[in-house]
Amino acid sequence: MPAVNSAVGLDLLPPFDFDPRTRVVFGSGTVTQLGQLAKDLGGTRVLFVTDPGIEKAGHAARGVSVLNESGLSVALFHDVQPNPTTDDVEHGLQIARDHQVDLIVAMGGGSAMDCAKGINFLLTNGGQMRDYWGVGKATKPMLPSIAIPTTSGTGSEAQSFALIADAKTHMKMACGDKKASCRVAILDPDLTLSMPAGVTSATGIDAISHALESYVTTKRNAMSQLFARKAWRLLAQAFPIVTSIAAGNSSAPGTNGEATGEALVDSSLLVAARGNMLLGSHLAGAAIENSMLGATHALANPLTAHFDVTHGLAIGVMLPHVMRYNSSVVGSSYGRLAADVGICDVDDPEAGEKLANAVRKLTSAAGLPSTLQACQVDRSMLPVLAEEAAKQWTGTFNPRPVNAASLLALYEAAFE
Repeated sequence: MPAVNSAVGLDLLPPFDFDPRTRVVFGSGTVTQLGQLAKDLGGTRVLFVTDPGIEKAGHAARGVSVLNESGLSVALFHDVQPNPTTDDVEHGLQIARDHQVDLIVAMGGGSAMDCAKGINFLLTNGGQMRDYWGVGKATKPMLPSIAIPTTSGTGSEAQSFALIADAKTHMKMACGDKKASCRVAILDPDLTLSMPAGVTSATGIDAISHALESYVTTKRNAMSQLFARKAWRLLAQAFPIVTSIAAGNSSAPGTNGEATGEALVDSSLLVAARGNMLLGSHLAGAAIENSMLGATHALANPLTAHFDVTHGLAIGVMLPHVMRYNSSVVGSSYGRLAADVGICDVDDPEAGEKLANAVRKLTSAAGLPSTLQACQVDRSMLPVLAEEAAKQWTGTFNPRPVNAASLLALYEAAFE
């Protein structure tokens, strides 16, 4: 038996408990498998949940057609609004009841997938959404579901949580239960080609934040870090390509330099980059499911609530500042992430700062704002925002503890 070379470093893995629940079908054109996958789950009467944008793009009609061609009956709920509320869930619930569905399909971004999960909670377990605010409060089995993301951002198809806002109070409720996890996720990059430039940038930086935050949270484990690290590599490589192309930049890799837009990009490069973003977003979502998030998301939510700052834009502004704040306690972890994409050596003492600067450059190059002032945030409101951010659940998993005072300092640092 050969001797073990002690000079070779080993990754020392602590014990972990990993419970995968979602089958992942990845690749160009995989949406055509929807009908068979639905039948494999025993579906006969399907609720198809989507939003007006996806319907306008023609993706919903394609999905419904595939289901119909497979002999399944489909009821369409296409009115999901961004940041779905309890009203959205109730509207979809009525359609599901009327159609007596036995399977739910969600196609779209995080809003459609969250709404579909909310409908599933109430259809199978009764009550109201507030009854499921928290973790593990569903007592009865839930219907099987299939998620088909058309954006590369939330990774909701890899998670068991539905984020639903109370229609009256506007308070967002995180309702989580393992039974709400989708049984199948179809990751078809072709469906993401229609994303506008702004959506591409905002959702992409959200996915990047999921990878970077979940890698260092207090709940991190060997599996979550494996997902997060691979997600970061995929996203960091593809994000500059897809944002440049979506913005119509003729200097983007693969363009012919004469005109702008995705039509002039080598199709294999474009689909590959979109595929990397989609899979990276999914893996980052899987990392969240196992490790939660941190202070960046705690800071972003009040910005959206008070100033209607798009979630991805808020994330893009706050993420570099939170990374600098965290670097004193997780600098070695940031060193690994920085080294993975060639920013610096793994043991560089300034790795956290350099990684934060690299993220800032990614957001700026994508045309995202870099300050709260640019987002039209009222500086006098920062103390109120900080108090609210301190009450956000995600902040409790930040690797360096935060409170209202430290969160206020982060807001101030990001203001201009």
